[in-house]
Amino acid sequence: MVTQATKDFFGQSAIKYVLAQFVDIHGAAKAKAVPVEHYDMILGDGAGFAGFALWGFGMGPHGPDYMAVGDHSTLTPIPWKPGFARVVCDGHVKGKPYAYCSRVALKRQLEIIKQQGLTLYTGIEPEFMLLKRGADGKISPFDDSDTLDKPCYDYKGLARGTAFLEKLTSHLRYVGVDVYQIDHEDANGQFEVNFTYADALKSADNFTFVKMAASEVAREIGAIATFMPKPFSNRTGTGAHFHLSMGDGKVKNLFHDDSDKHGLGLSQMGYWFVGGLLAHAPALTAICAPTINSYKRLVVGRSLSGATWAPAFIAYGDNNRTACVRIPYGRIEFRLPDGAVNPYPATAVMLAAGMDGVARKLDPGAPVNENLYELGTAEIARRGIGVLPQNLGEAIDAFEKDDVVKGALGAELSAEFISLKRMEWIEYCRHVSSWETDRYLEMF
Repeated sequence: MVTQATKDFFGQSAIKYVLAQFVDIHGAAKAKAVPVEHYDMILGDGAGFAGFALWGFGMGPHGPDYMAVGDHSTLTPIPWKPGFARVVCDGHVKGKPYAYCSRVALKRQLEIIKQQGLTLYTGIEPEFMLLKRGADGKISPFDDSDTLDKPCYDYKGLARGTAFLEKLTSHLRYVGVDVYQIDHEDANGQFEVNFTYADALKSADNFTFVKMAASEVAREIGAIATFMPKPFSNRTGTGAHFHLSMGDGKVKNLFHDDSDKHGLGLSQMGYWFVGGLLAHAPALTAICAPTINSYKRLVVGRSLSGATWAPAFIAYGDNNRTACVRIPYGRIEFRLPDGAVNPYPATAVMLAAGMDGVARKLDPGAPVNENLYELGTAEIARRGIGVLPQNLGEAIDAFEKDDVVKGALGAELSAEFISLKRMEWIEYCRHVSSWETDRYLEMF
């Protein structure tokens, strides 16, 4: 039943339609517009969709309707689309939460720790590139003057993107996504818009909203805001680092301990959580780096700016950005996820892996505070430091063998993910690229 307060919200905001919004298995936003007069339908049975028309919902054309049931606490106006609001939805089928819905999977994992009196907090750092497509179809930075070899934090690059960035952050702050820091990142046309951490479910909802906002605000100026992990081979990739902390309603952050002998401000629980992330890192890669293109980011090497910043090594350290886990004093930064990540399953598997480490008291060993890029493969191996999967096929193999990570998503969603990603990998392996024809067409 729609309350008077909700009716007042619609009236005061001149809202005419509500987007019943959810994500598919890839994390892409999907929606149906519902007139406000029928908003109570979204909160009740939900807005109906043909599940077979969506990626990753395990349905055939003969299947039941996929019902998007709204979470009323997420209702907000859409600032760049006057007259519209958005409510985040969970998938239901035949009146029950649907196992193939990734938001449902995350809520299931969060409920497990809630029963232990725990709450996971996450802060996600969204990076993206602002690009344009030329008459020849090629992409390039939207700002033609953004050409520095080392453009990170460049004032000019930031200043010349102000019109876009100001509008984007204004829209986000208007709906309570508290943007607190904006910078030009290490690739040309690349920006990062940081928003304040929150409970893990809200952060995932916010990250999806950031993607929606960036793409539409960019479109208004004839640009493309892309979260593709690696658009340019000679430039750094696009990450989505997750900062993790754990609360129990009493202690502000259970991962924080000033008495840490390593000087990282990390508690024993925090170290065990890191141990779980490292133990399950190969399987986590499939979810956190979910595309073919993701693995062009995760390779070890150099870019024009001097480094790829790729977290390719299964290790942790203090302020060591060459490892997949960084400890920025008293919390955990998981650097593996990239811009293509679906935040719901990614958060679910990170939580399950970390809590497995806590349950088994997995010791991550001593922190590594060296530049791992400069160590040879023999030295890396001698130290027992693993390297993350270097292609999607390897990552899916690791995921399929890891019962903890698969269990975090559930049997149905895991099987669907494996099936789709194996198809993607096979299609890629069979694709004949221009690189191949350029190299081999007349070689023989």
